[in-house]
Amino acid sequence: MDSKMLTVRVPAEQAEELEQVADVDGVPVAEEVRTAIAAHIEARRKDQAFRERLRASIERNKKILEKLAET
Repeated sequence: MDSKMLTVRVPAEQAEELEQVADVDGVPVAEEVRTAIAAHIEARRKDQAFRERLRASIERNKKILEKLAET
């Protein structure tokens, strides 16, 4: 699996809470973050309004890319 490093700033209190959750779960903070991101993405996939905005974005970008590809 390829990976990419991200840097995220969060409020100190939220970071402390996340560290405690990870400690109780017995996993690294990074694993808790990956789990939360995966859950968020899955929730967006199931959100009909998001899916409609996504389709509209795809169409807009498709038109731009096709125009750029013209010679």
